[in-house]
Amino acid sequence: MNLYSLLEKGFPKDKQACALETHDGLYYSWSDLERATAKMANLLKSLKLPAGSRIAVQVEKSPEALFLYLATIKAGYVYLPLNTAYQAAEIQYFLENSEPAVVVCSSKNFSWVSKVAFKAGTKHVFTLDEDRKGTLLERAGSQGDKFKTVAVKDDDLAAILYTSGTTGRSKGAMLTHKNLGSNAQVLQKFWGWKKGDVLLHALPIFHVHGLFVAAHGALINGSKMIWLPRLDTAQLIHHMPNSTVMMGVPTFYVRLLADQGFNKAVTRNMRLFVSGSAPLLTETFNTFKEVIGQPILERYGMSETVMLVSNPYKGNRVGGSVGLPLPGVKVRVVDENNKPCGVDAIGSIQVKGPNIFKGYWRMPEKTAEEFTKDGWFKTGDVGRWGGVANGGNAPKDYLCIVGRSKDLIISGGYNVYPKEIESFIDDMDGVDESAVIGIPHPDFGEAVMAVVVPKAGAKLDAQAMIAALKTQIANFKIPKRLEIVADLPRNAMGKVQKNILRQQYTN
Repeated sequence: MNLYSLLEKGFPKDKQACALETHDGLYYSWSDLERATAKMANLLKSLKLPAGSRIAVQVEKSPEALFLYLATIKAGYVYLPLNTAYQAAEIQYFLENSEPAVVVCSSKNFSWVSKVAFKAGTKHVFTLDEDRKGTLLERAGSQGDKFKTVAVKDDDLAAILYTSGTTGRSKGAMLTHKNLGSNAQVLQKFWGWKKGDVLLHALPIFHVHGLFVAAHGALINGSKMIWLPRLDTAQLIHHMPNSTVMMGVPTFYVRLLADQGFNKAVTRNMRLFVSGSAPLLTETFNTFKEVIGQPILERYGMSETVMLVSNPYKGNRVGGSVGLPLPGVKVRVVDENNKPCGVDAIGSIQVKGPNIFKGYWRMPEKTAEEFTKDGWFKTGDVGRWGGVANGGNAPKDYLCIVGRSKDLIISGGYNVYPKEIESFIDDMDGVDESAVIGIPHPDFGEAVMAVVVPKAGAKLDAQAMIAALKTQIANFKIPKRLEIVADLPRNAMGKVQKNILRQQYTN
């Protein structure tokens, strides 16, 4: 089934009901959504594009940007969202690699994006701005507002998402209609979506979290979305009394807790707070539960797989753990010989299920390399079942993420997992957050280094912190160097970019 048809089944019968309400008071009904999507789909079809054509999109968040995504899958094409922070050299790589038939960009970037696009062989370049202007809407305006959804096979591509490229050139993860549809259906049930839910949406939509988890969740449930262009704590607090569900990165929750206007009264109608895309500190988890009276639900997924594991909606949510494998998803933790690890033993995380991507775009060798002989996808993450999860006891069937395998530090022949050391540092008085990395060392091969951000007004003593760690963890895990900084480099989804830290402190 075409993913659009699956989502459409959840749309309410009352087409005049509100589908999206924007931060500046605009109201889009479900009828508006359907008509705008049909007009854009008709425009794409009028271009007589080959089957499987990619539609590359780098625009600011807007309702119309969401409609363009829906129009692309409705018309049977492949949606390719691009981070709005990408610059010319990055865009050049993506367009040369994916060879899109259509590129849609912001008007302010048209002059340089169009040059790059035409050089890469793209035939059509449109503009779309967050204020409902641009050539895409001008051209779509004259199209009909009815469109028959194109029939597709389960295995046909719906989207290509480029990974962040922290370990080399970005790879295009190919996601099918079945991959995305199966995940949307599972999450609707697992997270208890219900009639009357309202989603507070402040995430970007060039990423799995904002588009395939948050937006799909509201669409398949026929739920209204309150649409915010970006993280704005005041706006979140303003709209929260009229919302029931919010999905965010840990930064959302840290900033909300720092705002005196955030309290139980504001969240009286909220039934679910979801966190993902970066690790949630146990301190944030515990403080949020104390202040608001309900725990954040942390989950785990990837660009290649959408969602894999989640703390339960009803049941025990454990700080420091991402919870249980979702229905239909298989997860295993294996040692270096690909044998299953026991409880509390650290190993590589591998997954299987209908949500696992088709492969990397035009990289068959890389695709084959990332799957085991028996068909499991190697996530590149390191974890364990149960045991001690950042200071709390996780049940034996709950997954705890230890870190990325590429972040593993081998110092003097010993394996050091940064997440473990970070958990000890983060528990220290005055510490806001930390990042542990490996840097070259002439004797040990790699040395452990910690980069620490203090809380506002706190003064940290690096030598005293190292001394304290010596009383808590093995000597080979102790940072040989500890730097105190104002902040850590992050990508658009709030993940700390350890590759940048390694470059910075290696040079």
